[in-house]
Amino acid sequence: MKKVILTLAALAVAPAAFAQVEIGLKVSPSISYLRTNSQSNDFQNGNSKLGFGGGIFIDYFFGENYAFNTGLFLTGKGGTYSYKENSVLGSSGAVGTTTVSQKLGIDYLELPVTIKLFTNEVAPGTRLYFQVGPSVAVPVGARLNGDKYSNDPFNNNASVKASDRVFAVDFNVLGSIGAEYQLGHSTKVLTGLSYHHGLIDLDRYFQKDRNFSDVSIKNSVFALDLGLKF
Repeated sequence: MKKVILTLAALAVAPAAFAQVEIGLKVSPSISYLRTNSQSNDFQNGNSKLGFGGGIFIDYFFGENYAFNTGLFLTGKGGTYSYKENSVLGSSGAVGTTTVSQKLGIDYLELPVTIKLFTNEVAPGTRLYFQVGPSVAVPVGARLNGDKYSNDPFNNNASVKASDRVFAVDFNVLGSIGAEYQLGHSTKVLTGLSYHHGLIDLDRYFQKDRNFSDVSIKNSVFALDLGLKF
């Protein structure tokens, strides 16, 4: 019985022995695009968009090679898309279709809740890491074709705020791979590649205000992660 109690105590204390918190700053130049889908109006993916983000992160180690990762980041997402719009052709009054292209840029405040797995040293002072998990993001600003407001010809030419076209939250699956380099006793630099796969349909205009059917617009982001731990 005594051995069992000692074993359980050792297991309980083990995570605390590895507990270590590392805080860092990260910047992430990125390429983002919008994944579109629709049963009507022939929505198509367009060009990607260059973005830039950054923020603070925390690695909480609960094992020598395992850490819980979170933080707070400002992330730029978006891209261009096109769709078919009914219109009157010339003075004949005939109804036809034209292709409309729009560029949507969205700034998000993003909170990841992920796990980071580290290898042992692959070179002196160098470890690889793999990161995976969900993140939640809240839009803090948006621009349509470069403008915060645009006139809507299908709503009495009213001025519409670009952020009103976007759903109030975005959930993502985040995956990344990279390397950490030990510079000093407590200083490390990291570099990696990450992908953010949006799960939420961000459109709150075409289906709500235009009655388009089955429109779906979702975020995707590829980022280069550059960071410094203290």
